Amino acid sequence: MTDDTTQRAAELLKGHRASIDRLDAILVYTLGERFKHTQAVGKLKAQHDLPPSDPAREAQQIERLEDLAKQADLDPEFAKKFLNFIIAEVIQHHRQHQS
Repeated sequence: MTDDTTQRAAELLKGHRASIDRLDAILVYTLGERFKHTQAVGKLKAQHDLPPSDPAREAQQIERLEDLAKQADLDPEFAKKFLNFIIAEVIQHHRQHQS
Protein backbone atom coordinates (compact mmCIF):
# COMPACT_ATOMS: atom_id res chain seq x y z
CA MET A 1 0.00 0.00 0.00
CA THR A 2 1.14 3.51 -0.71
CA ASP A 3 1.35 6.17 1.93
CA ASP A 4 -1.58 7.99 0.27
CA THR A 5 -3.74 4.86 0.42
CA THR A 6 -2.83 4.27 4.07
CA GLN A 7 -3.53 7.90 4.93
CA ARG A 8 -6.91 7.77 3.16
CA ALA A 9 -7.81 4.56 5.01
CA ALA A 10 -6.84 6.19 8.32
CA GLU A 11 -9.09 9.19 7.51
CA LEU A 12 -12.00 6.91 6.63
CA LEU A 13 -11.46 4.93 9.83
CA LYS A 14 -11.42 8.14 11.85
CA GLY A 15 -14.71 9.23 10.25
CA HIS A 16 -16.39 5.90 10.95
CA ARG A 17 -15.21 5.96 14.55
CA ALA A 18 -16.52 9.51 15.03
CA SER A 19 -19.92 8.37 13.73
CA ILE A 20 -19.87 5.35 16.02
CA ASP A 21 -19.07 7.59 19.01
CA ARG A 22 -21.99 9.91 18.16
CA LEU A 23 -24.34 6.96 17.75
CA ASP A 24 -23.21 5.46 21.06
CA ALA A 25 -24.04 8.76 22.76
CA ILE A 26 -27.46 8.79 21.10
CA LEU A 27 -28.11 5.22 22.28
CA VAL A 28 -27.13 6.02 25.88
CA TYR A 29 -29.24 9.17 26.05
CA THR A 30 -32.17 7.43 24.35
CA LEU A 31 -32.01 4.54 26.82
CA GLY A 32 -31.85 7.05 29.68
CA GLU A 33 -34.99 8.76 28.38
CA ARG A 34 -36.73 5.43 27.88
CA PHE A 35 -35.97 4.34 31.43
CA LYS A 36 -37.36 7.63 32.80
CA HIS A 37 -40.69 6.72 31.21
CA THR A 38 -40.60 3.08 32.28
CA GLN A 39 -39.83 4.17 35.85
CA ALA A 40 -42.89 6.42 35.75
CA VAL A 41 -44.91 3.43 34.50
CA GLY A 42 -43.52 1.34 37.37
CA LYS A 43 -44.58 3.93 39.93
CA LEU A 44 -48.03 4.15 38.38
CA LYS A 45 -48.39 0.36 38.43
CA ALA A 46 -47.30 0.24 42.07
CA GLN A 47 -49.77 2.97 43.04
CA HIS A 48 -52.62 1.06 41.40
CA ASP A 49 -51.48 -2.43 42.45
CA LEU A 50 -50.92 -3.56 38.88
CA PRO A 51 -48.53 -6.43 38.03
CA PRO A 52 -44.94 -5.40 37.18
CA SER A 53 -44.99 -7.24 33.85
CA ASP A 54 -47.50 -7.25 31.01
CA PRO A 55 -46.81 -10.30 28.83
CA ALA A 56 -49.25 -9.21 26.09
CA ARG A 57 -47.61 -5.77 25.81
CA GLU A 58 -44.15 -7.35 25.85
CA ALA A 59 -45.09 -9.72 23.01
CA GLN A 60 -46.45 -6.80 20.97
CA GLN A 61 -43.27 -4.82 21.55
CA ILE A 62 -41.05 -7.73 20.53
CA GLU A 63 -43.04 -8.22 17.33
CA ARG A 64 -42.90 -4.47 16.61
CA LEU A 65 -39.16 -4.34 17.23
CA GLU A 66 -38.54 -7.35 15.00
CA ASP A 67 -40.41 -5.57 12.18
CA LEU A 68 -38.41 -2.39 12.76
CA ALA A 69 -35.19 -4.39 12.77
CA LYS A 70 -36.02 -5.92 9.40
CA GLN A 71 -36.73 -2.45 7.98
CA ALA A 72 -33.38 -1.23 9.35
CA ASP A 73 -31.43 -4.24 7.99
CA LEU A 74 -30.68 -5.34 11.56
CA ASP A 75 -30.81 -8.98 12.62
CA PRO A 76 -34.31 -9.44 14.13
CA GLU A 77 -32.96 -12.02 16.61
CA PHE A 78 -30.46 -9.47 17.90
CA ALA A 79 -33.24 -6.89 18.23
CA LYS A 80 -35.38 -9.42 20.12
CA LYS A 81 -32.54 -10.24 22.53
CA PHE A 82 -31.89 -6.53 23.05
CA LEU A 83 -35.54 -5.79 23.83
CA ASN A 84 -35.81 -8.81 26.14
CA PHE A 85 -32.78 -7.49 28.03
CA ILE A 86 -34.41 -4.07 28.39
CA ILE A 87 -37.76 -5.57 29.41
CA ALA A 88 -36.09 -7.66 32.12
CA GLU A 89 -34.41 -4.52 33.49
CA VAL A 90 -37.69 -2.60 33.41
CA ILE A 91 -39.56 -5.39 35.24
CA GLN A 92 -36.85 -5.41 37.89
CA HIS A 93 -37.32 -1.65 38.36
CA HIS A 94 -41.11 -2.09 38.56
CA ARG A 95 -40.72 -4.76 41.25
CA GLN A 96 -38.48 -2.41 43.25
CA HIS A 97 -41.27 0.19 43.22
CA GLN A 98 -43.71 -2.37 44.57
CA SER A 99 -41.48 -3.29 47.52
